[in-house]
Amino acid sequence: MVSETLLAHSRRHGMPEQTYRTHVTNVHSRAMLNAQKAVAFYNGDRNAFLGWIEAAALYHDLGKLDVANQNVLEQNSRNHLPINHSDAGVAALWKLKRKESAVLVAAHHFGLLQKSEETPPNKKRPFRDEQDLANFSGYTVDEHVDAHLSYYLTAHQKAGLCIAAEENNGVLHRCGFTRRVALSCLVDADHGDTACHYKKEAEIPKIEPRWNERLLALQRYVDHLPVGNTKREQHRNRLRKQLFETCRDASLDLSIRSCNAPVGSGKTTAVMAHLLRVAAERKPELRHIIVVLPYTNIISQLVDTYRNALVLDGERSEDVVVEHHHRMDVADLGLRQLATLWKAPIIVTTAVQFFETIGSSHPAQLRKLHELPGSAVFVDEMHAAIPSHLWPQMWRWLECWTSDWGGHLVLASGSLSRFWELPEYIDIICSSDSKSMPRVSDLVSDISFHNELKETEERRVTYRRRSEEADSRGLDCHGVIQFVQEKPGPRLLIVNTVQTAAVIAQEMRGSGYDVLHLSTAIAPAHRDLIIERIKLRLQEKIANWTLVATSCVEAGMDFSFRTGFRERASTASLIQVGGRISRGDEFENAEVWDVLFLDNRFRNNPSVLISRQALDHFTLHELNRMHSAELATLALRREWTCGAEERARKLVEDEDRMEYPSVATQCRVIDTDTRTVIIDEFLAEAVRKGEMVSKYELMQYSVQIWANKITKLGLQPVIQDNNSEDSKIYVWKYDYDPDFLGYMQGVLKLDDFLASGGAII
Repeated sequence: MVSETLLAHSRRHGMPEQTYRTHVTNVHSRAMLNAQKAVAFYNGDRNAFLGWIEAAALYHDLGKLDVANQNVLEQNSRNHLPINHSDAGVAALWKLKRKESAVLVAAHHFGLLQKSEETPPNKKRPFRDEQDLANFSGYTVDEHVDAHLSYYLTAHQKAGLCIAAEENNGVLHRCGFTRRVALSCLVDADHGDTACHYKKEAEIPKIEPRWNERLLALQRYVDHLPVGNTKREQHRNRLRKQLFETCRDASLDLSIRSCNAPVGSGKTTAVMAHLLRVAAERKPELRHIIVVLPYTNIISQLVDTYRNALVLDGERSEDVVVEHHHRMDVADLGLRQLATLWKAPIIVTTAVQFFETIGSSHPAQLRKLHELPGSAVFVDEMHAAIPSHLWPQMWRWLECWTSDWGGHLVLASGSLSRFWELPEYIDIICSSDSKSMPRVSDLVSDISFHNELKETEERRVTYRRRSEEADSRGLDCHGVIQFVQEKPGPRLLIVNTVQTAAVIAQEMRGSGYDVLHLSTAIAPAHRDLIIERIKLRLQEKIANWTLVATSCVEAGMDFSFRTGFRERASTASLIQVGGRISRGDEFENAEVWDVLFLDNRFRNNPSVLISRQALDHFTLHELNRMHSAELATLALRREWTCGAEERARKLVEDEDRMEYPSVATQCRVIDTDTRTVIIDEFLAEAVRKGEMVSKYELMQYSVQIWANKITKLGLQPVIQDNNSEDSKIYVWKYDYDPDFLGYMQGVLKLDDFLASGGAII
């Protein structure tokens, strides 16, 4: 028998059960608060948006009132509920013509489905096909639920809860970005209340933005930076100060801006000054500033700068400026506290996190999206943020966010690719509506200042290649080492994969050369230590050594080497290596070499295939005479004809057709399926026991490994459960070298073992 107290959650984790009334009341309050904060910036029908969320919050768990479900909840069983608890809310809302609310309820656990799907995942029994609903979202309603719907609604009312009113028009909204924001409001409320009930999350205190005060603090920070000793240093620092003032004082009339300033010109602080002014002077005041970077390893460096410059007296720096690494949007209740929710005034995150969240269909990943309306975003090193074929659809979402949801965007790079000016991109971006492309102007409008920045950049480095005949053969590992060692140091060699980097670094050290290695095979905590060693060597002007690294160092790192080498990849990557060579114009005749590799111990990176083909067509004359922004933009056009156009069109078409899972799959910024792997056994054991582990500690002592390598390596999940594979966290069981090769120490030993006839059992 079901008790008189209807339940939403059973007793678990040492915590008592939660009543249905309490949970629905809490979710309704949280969801409406989320929606009201977001809708303050919305240019559409605000009442309709609030209505979608209110009805969905009231009915999202209606199916838990089924007698069979209540029996499971009362027994404190970990068994799945026998009746899918979303179905009842979907059926009730569909009958009320609240179709958008029904879609939100259907998606709050399964995620946004697609038209072509016949049934949602994990269905245990045959379901009656309700044509209208199935044709939209792939969702069907069980006959059992239909037969008991009036019972659920009566029980819902007897619990003291409101019922939803019928809607007049009953149509579906067509904007996928707005639907994702609405789902985020509901999911954050539902997941958050559940996690707080089980003490897996704590309420996050609000930190006041205090934008004007932070702008003044940033000004003081910049004013106290050293002016330099040599004339070259003083000249560059004068340009940095001028860029800061120019960006700070730029007009606020446009919502999308660019910043085309070369390496070492101070974009980090200059663009932040502009965004702080926007945040303070926009009405209503903006909510967050989100800084997006292409690589995880440069986040900590930037976070340190912002914490030193922007945190005010009496504040904890980690509350004001937060860093968001890796893909930790896990759905499992025991790990949900590790999700970063974009609540702080200033968030520094990765391109993977930011762009994949915008295009996601998964509720756990979308949970933070409702914080984006009314926020400002700075995409730094945008040339490396996402593959070229993703920009048309991403641009459509970003334009919707800036025009309909009060967003402000700045795209910046030392090799800025102005794709929004290319007819090929415009054709796709504007293909399905009558909107014209928004105007995008650079924060630096003074042509003479632009030219001065350009001239300073042009004299720093020269791009080189081996002879055409030698280049066509490619270099094996021995040839790479010999070629690199012939050039003056300190030397920086950047390659396309962690395997290639590890093989070269190991061989180089084995040959007696002084070498350091840096890649994502090393956990962030240990990468930070290696980065400090690199900086110390450069400061002490030690010459005869080499850093072998992956692309994680090609952007945003404050390194300055004598000679650079780049395994052929994209044009923008080659230009960015130039940003790590003679960064302060301190080396004469500094060179960057574009090199082809060929060795069966190396690994190819399929994600650079299209961009590499585009670079093949550039001559040395073009590389050395064209401005970096012109090169990057021309490279995008050439990539378009090498295969990017077809992928871009499919993504835009699938979004228009509301094929959300397909869109999410195509929106993977890194076209590889990776898993989080903990490299510290003590930390893995703490997670295994269900102990509270900080998200920072987990990020610092874990790495990302391709999913197809997990089985090959025989890695096991930290927690054995039934969650989807992409939400599982694994533990490393082989050798790990924190000072040099990271997990590749174990992989290379394992490769040798397998090559000699061994096997993993």
